[in-house]
Amino acid sequence: MNFQDIDKYLLSKNGATFDYPFDDVVRVYRIANKMFALMVDENPLCINLKCDPLYALELHSIYEGIKAGYHMNKKHWNTVSVGGDVDDELLKELIDHSCELVYGKLTKRERLLLG
Repeated sequence: MNFQDIDKYLLSKNGATFDYPFDDVVRVYRIANKMFALMVDENPLCINLKCDPLYALELHSIYEGIKAGYHMNKKHWNTVSVGGDVDDELLKELIDHSCELVYGKLTKRERLLLG
């Protein structure tokens, strides 16, 4: 997947938006104003995603392309290098997992507003 493919998949998530709160390079994806992904259109392409801490440890031990989150809380975020040993399906699963973690923290009212 390239930047455009990943961007399209991220924005297909219910209520997903993006902004540039840090600079004009780092695109932050949010659901109900809660971050679930960060990405920069650079080579090599990497994306930061939320992750359950135990699952993150498992992923780090299996995949060379998944590391503790760069410039993020290393316990709750992963940096995923696109390509290599992380195929497109796994990347989509990790994006879905990140979204699920954010949805799980939303209030009932926030969920209703998303539809």
